[in-house]
Amino acid sequence: MNADVKVGATICKMQYDKILDYLDIARKEGAEVLCGGGSVTPDDPDLAGGLYIAPTVLGNCTDDMTVVKEEIFWARFEYFTFRYRRRGYTKANDTKFGLAAAVCTQNMSRAYRVISKLEAGSCNINTYNLYPAVIPFGGF
Repeated sequence: MNADVKVGATICKMQYDKILDYLDIARKEGAEVLCGGGSVTPDDPDLAGGLYIAPTVLGNCTDDMTVVKEEIFWARFEYFTFRYRRRGYTKANDTKFGLAAAVCTQNMSRAYRVISKLEAGSCNINTYNLYPAVIPFGGF
């Protein structure tokens, strides 16, 4: 992870505990924590007492995992592999809410082609969530 990236504290103790519970469930269901995956204590003393969880990358995920199926407000990414593009579109669109999607690639033609098939309230290419807070957003 890039040390220059800043992530804010979790909003409250209840959400913090819920995220840690989901992380435990993910591990029990077979997900592999590739990066992050736990509490963080910032070096800055002004941030002491905040409830911080490292951005997390989960691998070895499957469609039936709780962490994949449920909307959890936490900086995480589930890593999937698929052989055929159609399977990727199906997997990406298999969500109740469809709040946001992102495509990372060097091929911009491919990025626009993929984004056109995604069902999400907002779609990003090679970035994520750079919308001003005053812009309305929602699910698909």
